[in-house]
Amino acid sequence: MTSAKTEEQQPTVLEQMGGVSGMLYSSLPVVVFVIVNFAAKNLMAAIISALAAAVVIGVILAVRKGTVQPAISAVFGVGIAAFIAYKTGEAKGFFLFGIWQSVVYGSAFLLSIIVRWPLAGVIWTFLNGRDRSWRADKASVRDYDVATFVWALVFFARFVVQRWLYDEDQVGWLAVARLAMGYPLMAIALLATVWAVRRADKRLKAAEEAAAATAAEKEVLDRTADDLLTPDMDELKRVDSEARDKSRD
Repeated sequence: MTSAKTEEQQPTVLEQMGGVSGMLYSSLPVVVFVIVNFAAKNLMAAIISALAAAVVIGVILAVRKGTVQPAISAVFGVGIAAFIAYKTGEAKGFFLFGIWQSVVYGSAFLLSIIVRWPLAGVIWTFLNGRDRSWRADKASVRDYDVATFVWALVFFARFVVQRWLYDEDQVGWLAVARLAMGYPLMAIALLATVWAVRRADKRLKAAEEAAAATAAEKEVLDRTADDLLTPDMDELKRVDSEARDKSRD
């Protein structure tokens, strides 16, 4: 059951993205890679610098959050990107993993709409420990379809723009596009998700209140019926006593 208190405690858009520090931390390895590659004209130096930045960020996050999971996550993506850049021997290869990752994510979000399990709703309820009662309400599912479609558009837009820049060998602009089409577009998609969540929660809360009112009304009616059907024993005893007195007379 969704309460007003629970609704007020829903994470903000900025919190969902890890806050300002999370935005800066995740962007730093990309910036380091481009700057070192441009300044030193050395791909290996750029790769090592980006990996070093990712490790430092991972350690900082691990210390702040008290777990090594953030450290693993911080290094994993940069490590894959760096490996691809190393294997291709080109600086633009650093962005190839993210480019294809976008098209995979976009396809997954689009497919989830088709199979009636919109990922915007599924992921939100999973991350916030909520149930999936919204799936029983067609209007709520449509709201989450809209939010999921916005997410799909974000990922496909990233793919189209960054793939074009990749083909044009525009490494610097690839970094700009990677950063500009990252959190700013995610913020729009998250706003769409929050919109869907609030609409669904409001609708489900109204349905729960209506069901509770119906249950309370039924309970009152049942009690009234019981009162009408259950004889008053004191009254019966009184009538019986009067009948006996009359028979004696």
